[in-house]
Amino acid sequence: MTFDLEYNSKRSKLIIPEYGRHIQKLVNHCIALEDKEERNTMAKAIIDVMGNLQPHLRDVPDFKHKLWDQLHIMADFQLDVDSPYETPSKEELQESPERLPYPKSASKYRFYGTNIQTMIDVALTWEEGDMKEALVFTIANHMKKCYLNWNKDTVEDSVIFDHLYELSDGKIDIRNTEEDLTDSKSLLRKRGGQGQHKSKGKTNTKYRKK
Repeated sequence: MTFDLEYNSKRSKLIIPEYGRHIQKLVNHCIALEDKEERNTMAKAIIDVMGNLQPHLRDVPDFKHKLWDQLHIMADFQLDVDSPYETPSKEELQESPERLPYPKSASKYRFYGTNIQTMIDVALTWEEGDMKEALVFTIANHMKKCYLNWNKDTVEDSVIFDHLYELSDGKIDIRNTEEDLTDSKSLLRKRGGQGQHKSKGKTNTKYRKK
């Protein structure tokens, strides 16, 4: 007695390995069917099996559409069936995605975080006046607090003003201001006090009578 054994090294590469080789064989058989009605019936049956094998796709919007797209991909876009959705093309699949721009952030001074840059951009849109000046100094004080969280020592206000000038592309310049930012010790004290709560209502059980 002889057996026809298949070795993985001799098998064709699976297009979508998550569905396994049996599903791929069903797809290949569906392509080979000559009658279109039979192909339509079998394609729908394959879609049902694929949905059972990937139940997490049910939480994905238009998961049926996703299954049909995957069916056409596994068929190498050679399956002629009446799909309820527009059939994707191989060119569309192979098309390179659009290049995403790098997000504008304080990458040079990462200790400030990305929200600082957002706050600066908002401040630049405000009209000149007391409100904008108050916002600028609020941003500068927050930058100083972030700097102290990173440096854990102290920082001169002039350093914060220089960084603010640089991060705003020279549009916010308070380097010659006579106003001072919040004292470093006060910021450090506030930071050290966060998260510390005095326990109340607890009794000392060290000398509790047995």
